[in-house]
Amino acid sequence: MSSMQDLHPSARRVAEALRGRGVTGPFLEFDASTKTAADAARALQCDVGAIASCLVFILDDQPVVIIKSGAFRVDIALFATLAGGVAVRQATPEEVRAATGQPIGGVSPINWPEELRVFIDDSLAPYERIWSACGTPNAVFATTFVGLQELTNATPLTLRV
Repeated sequence: MSSMQDLHPSARRVAEALRGRGVTGPFLEFDASTKTAADAARALQCDVGAIASCLVFILDDQPVVIIKSGAFRVDIALFATLAGGVAVRQATPEEVRAATGQPIGGVSPINWPEELRVFIDDSLAPYERIWSACGTPNAVFATTFVGLQELTNATPLTLRV
């Protein structure tokens, strides 16, 4: 585990952008992967529900981000209905990289090439501290549900299966 100054350059750029927007962290990078919610929860020794996964979906041909708890899967059909869309599918790795500039498993909630529509599952709300990826599959940062919602201008929804 490392501190902010030791972060991979991609994670450091995201961490600096987050700091610039008032996020205090901590910002951490692990030797082991935190690509999956289970990996991150193990590394952080926290409940998997406190892991905020940023997933990219294609909703009616437009990339959108869903921030969801690592404890639940997204009900894609419900999401399409609640978001007012018709067709929805998970983005390919290439589409994720194009939309966010970041790899699957490392997608942070900010620092994307263009602004994207963001939705956040309210199952993250009960956690005092939640952890999200920081631009690489090994880096994370801490925030709160309200902080993450404000940071991303996310629409809160109940999306879990």
